[in-house]
Amino acid sequence: MPFSSLASPLDVELRPDKPALLCVDPPDDAPRWTAEHREALRAQVTEHGALVVRGLGLRDAGQAGAVFARLAGDLMTEREAFAPREAHGRGLYSSTPWPDNQPMCMHHELSYQQQVPGLMLFACLTAPQQGGATAVADAEEVLRALPTGLTERFEREGWILTRSYNDEIGASLAESFGTADRAEIEHYCRTNAISCTWQPDGTLRTEQRRPAVVRHPVTGRRCWFNQIAFLNEWTLDPEVREYLLDVYGPDGLPFNTRHGDGSPIDEDVVRIVNSTYEAHTRREPWQAGDLLLVDNIRSAHSREAFTGARQVLVGLGEPLRPVDDCPALEASER
Repeated sequence: MPFSSLASPLDVELRPDKPALLCVDPPDDAPRWTAEHREALRAQVTEHGALVVRGLGLRDAGQAGAVFARLAGDLMTEREAFAPREAHGRGLYSSTPWPDNQPMCMHHELSYQQQVPGLMLFACLTAPQQGGATAVADAEEVLRALPTGLTERFEREGWILTRSYNDEIGASLAESFGTADRAEIEHYCRTNAISCTWQPDGTLRTEQRRPAVVRHPVTGRRCWFNQIAFLNEWTLDPEVREYLLDVYGPDGLPFNTRHGDGSPIDEDVVRIVNSTYEAHTRREPWQAGDLLLVDNIRSAHSREAFTGARQVLVGLGEPLRPVDDCPALEASER
C-alpha cells in the first residue's frame, strides 16, 4: 500500500522549508489521543521523515513520557552518550547539554552504535524566547546532493569514530556505559564491535567503524546516516578546537571522526557536509506543548542557538540495526 494512502487520515500541512505540521484541537487526554492515532501518526513520519504535532499541550515530564510510550512502547536506555543528559524517567531525557549560543549541527542520533533508535520523540515544555528550533534534513536528499566522489568513498569504507574519555569533558565512563567497571565496559565493547584501550593514566580510548549510508527499513531507500561532520574536530568552534588540541593533543580529543581507512577527514569535507545539510534544512520554531516525531534513519536533526529558557525532553524509540551499503565493513565485523 502506498505511504500516502496510509498517511491520509490526518490533515497534515506541507510547507516549503518546514517540517510537516499537524494542528489538532487540544484533547482532554493527550496520551489517549496519541494512542488512538498512533498508526496514522507513524505513517506520516514514514511519509515525510518528521512531523510536528501542535495542540497537544504537553506540559510536564509525566505527560510527555506517557505520550512517548503510546507511540513507541518501551524507550531505549541511552548508551555511548557523548554528553550527560538528565533522566526524567525510564528512557526519557533532557536535551543534550550544549552552549545556548552555539548551534548543534545536523546528525542522526547514536548513528555510531550498532543498534540505533528508529524514532526520535521530542516534547517542548518551555519554548525559547528566540531560536532553538530542532531542525531536520532529509537524508535521502542530502545523499543525492553530496558530491559523488565523497559519498562513494564513505560508502566503500564507512567512517571511524574515535573517543578519549576523561573526567573533564563529555560523558564519564559511567554515564556513557552505565557502569565504571572495566570488565563490564570491555564486554560491552567486544559485543558492540568497539576497539578499546586503557591508557596508563586510567583513561579509555575507543574506536569503532560504522557505515555511512544505510537503507531505510521500510522504504528500502538509501540514506546518508552518520555523525561524520557532527563529531569531527573541524565542526568545533575554532577556539574550542585549539584549546582541546593544546590540552589533549590530536590523538586525545574527546571525540573525532576519520575515514574508514583511518586517514584524517579534511576540513573541506566537513564544510561540504555541513553546508549540504544547511541547504536542505527544514525548521519550525518551537511552541510550548509541541510534539516532534523524527524518523532517525530518514531525517537528521539539529539544535539551533537560542536565547531564553528552553526545555525539550527526548525519547529514543523503536531500536533497530541499520542495513548498510558497505559490504567490506559488514564482513569485517562478522
